[in-house]
Amino acid sequence: MEFYEVLEKRRTYRDFSDREVSDELLKRVIGAAFKAPTNDHLRQLEFIVVRGRENIARIITPLAKHMAAFKDLVFEADDSGDKDKRAMFADALPKQQKMLLDSGLLILPFFRQKQSPLLEPAEQSSLNYFASAWCAVENMLLAAAAEGLGTAFHIPVSDEAEMIKKIVGAPEDYEFTCLLTIGYPAENAFLPKQKEIDIEDRIHENIW
Repeated sequence: MEFYEVLEKRRTYRDFSDREVSDELLKRVIGAAFKAPTNDHLRQLEFIVVRGRENIARIITPLAKHMAAFKDLVFEADDSGDKDKRAMFADALPKQQKMLLDSGLLILPFFRQKQSPLLEPAEQSSLNYFASAWCAVENMLLAAAAEGLGTAFHIPVSDEAEMIKKIVGAPEDYEFTCLLTIGYPAENAFLPKQKEIDIEDRIHENIW
């Protein structure tokens, strides 16, 4: 695909088929992460790849206690009055666990955090490692789209990150970015309507 076509194809899928993603394809997608900019130029990224529902279920156990709260959010998602936003939340929130299991493939991206604790930044630049980690994830999302794959991620809430780090035995000085699932979309996969943005309305010259 051409680059801008990939941007258009990059969508969040939460319904996956049972078709398996090959190791070769997975390596290409993860390899894209190491092409992203990093603040220290060292690309200190590590990835845990989890396959199979039993193994995935073991990793996502900490999510279970938050499922009821996620479902309650469906009814709070309409604060803007936007029907498209509500439709997206109504589909997404109940699927937080199911989408991770159904894909049969879970990726846990980790990055080395050398400075301030991630959740206690001393200043904005303390988040440089975190920003670099998300640049890497974005590269993976685009690479997956280029390969005809769908993606979805769950950002940990509450104590989920620490609990998952313990389950997988992650080192203390590495932080967990998200639960990322990649797979072939199901034929009937729900796709939320994308918001149309007038770019000219969002660009300001010299001042706001």
